Amino acid sequence: MNPPAVPRFRLAGFYLTYYAALGAFTPYWSLYLQSKGLGATAISVLMSLWYATRIVAPSTWTTLAARSPQPIRWLQIGSVLTLTTFVGFLLPLQLAGLFVAMVAFCFFYNAIMPQFESITLSHLGARSEGYGAIRVWGSIGFIVVVVLYGRLIDHLGVAVLPALMLPLFAAMVGFAFANSYARQPETHALDDDAGFRARLRRPQVIAFLGCAFLLQVSFGPYYTFFSIYLEGNGYSPTAQGLLWATGVLVEIGVFFFAARIFARWSADQVLLLSLLSAALRWWAIALWPDNVWVMVLAQTTHALSFGAFFAAAMQLLARYFPGRMNGHGQGVFYGLSSGVGGVAGALLAGQLWRFGGGMAFAVSGGIALLAAAIAWYWLVRRR
Repeated sequence: MNPPAVPRFRLAGFYLTYYAALGAFTPYWSLYLQSKGLGATAISVLMSLWYATRIVAPSTWTTLAARSPQPIRWLQIGSVLTLTTFVGFLLPLQLAGLFVAMVAFCFFYNAIMPQFESITLSHLGARSEGYGAIRVWGSIGFIVVVVLYGRLIDHLGVAVLPALMLPLFAAMVGFAFANSYARQPETHALDDDAGFRARLRRPQVIAFLGCAFLLQVSFGPYYTFFSIYLEGNGYSPTAQGLLWATGVLVEIGVFFFAARIFARWSADQVLLLSLLSAALRWWAIALWPDNVWVMVLAQTTHALSFGAFFAAAMQLLARYFPGRMNGHGQGVFYGLSSGVGGVAGALLAGQLWRFGGGMAFAVSGGIALLAAAIAWYWLVRRR
């Protein structure tokens, strides 16, 4: 019997709207906060909440969904609360109010994606190599909004950003209600908890999560200071934007060709390649920041250091945490990598930046190489 058809449009629609909103938030939100009269310290504190809430939000939400007889309701509730809390930014909030609004909004926005990843994998089943062709629509949404909203902000001013983002969140809510699991999961039982903890203690799982954490730490200088680093080396804002866009554009190629990639190489091997490429990328940025072609080439490796890693990670999560456990595994993965790793990477980057941007990126290369060594020894060598 043929496997059931995958609802690609509904799945892709959620990724598109979720990451389209992120395409407005990531590059422009700090500018919006600056337009509210906040200084650099206040802005850095508020922006750090994006990573800090990732430590607890994904695992909290996926645990609630795993224990619910109707887990899809938690995706819908989280999406509605994301939209509702974001409406607060339309109010004339001061610093304290913005802090509260950011905590609430970032918590719910970060909470829902790991559960949706589990929903997507439930539809794909054994066809997990098809994940990239669906997830790529998130990257497309991100790029379209980065370009379009940049032009709108040029004409209308950054103060309109919350109003521009509201339709994206409203569309995301619509797709949340349009989606469902491929099959109704069984109610979470107590022995599932014991089985999940046992899987977490496996050496391969520990190594995989350690690699994810270290890779995110290595991204610290990139996510925190890359534009400042480029400016200091003579790049105009236009050139900076093009370099940022290059990274996301090449990432799309990985998601389109993911099925062919994993038909030839295992997820463990792709993971190792992505970590090695990250090390080379950070060292190239550290050593030749004034060479435009080296910087462009370094940005194209985003296809490997981010896109390929993420696609491989989804396959490994499906292997390590099958069925009902996958949502919980997604939560741990997001919380440890993007959450703890994101905060640690930003804080480490801030300390290393006192010695220069080149030093910060050079250390990031060493951290990525350490992750690659762990992946080779515990994942590839011991397959």
